[in-house]
Amino acid sequence: MRHGVRLGIDPGDARIGVARSDPTGFLATPVETVKRGRGDLARLAAIIAEIGEDSEVLEVVAGLPRSLSGGEGPAAAKTRAWAATLARRVAPVRVRLVDERLTTVSAEAMLRGSPGGVRKGPKQRSVVDQAAAVLILQHALDTERATGNPPGELLGDDVEEQHE
Repeated sequence: MRHGVRLGIDPGDARIGVARSDPTGFLATPVETVKRGRGDLARLAAIIAEIGEDSEVLEVVAGLPRSLSGGEGPAAAKTRAWAATLARRVAPVRVRLVDERLTTVSAEAMLRGSPGGVRKGPKQRSVVDQAAAVLILQHALDTERATGNPPGELLGDDVEEQHE
């Protein structure tokens, strides 16, 4: 297992859920929800820099919204373009795209079942975005631990390794 903190990203149209792993890559925890739009890439770069003060940031794992059949539609194309811009902004930290089918639905269900639950509204949406980022990252961590290979697709022009 590679050593270093991974950042998990759930890139939505209005908000970006952010999670992080511990340096051993074992456990994902929520960080914050970033408003999508002007300044979002700068805030994500700042989060990476803040974490980098204490630990090595190995990579960013961003959710790629595929259809239930595994295909890619307009949302996936939009996410790919945004993730490529993020990759240029946070280099030399690498960015990976991983399948995120049903993570928001799973996050909502998980939060509804938690003690105290989460009520509907803006605060709930922010928490759901962070929980979805945790699920995306935790799945990536578990996949790497099980297979020995980094999950998903590594972005970049000079990339040789690709996993799915």
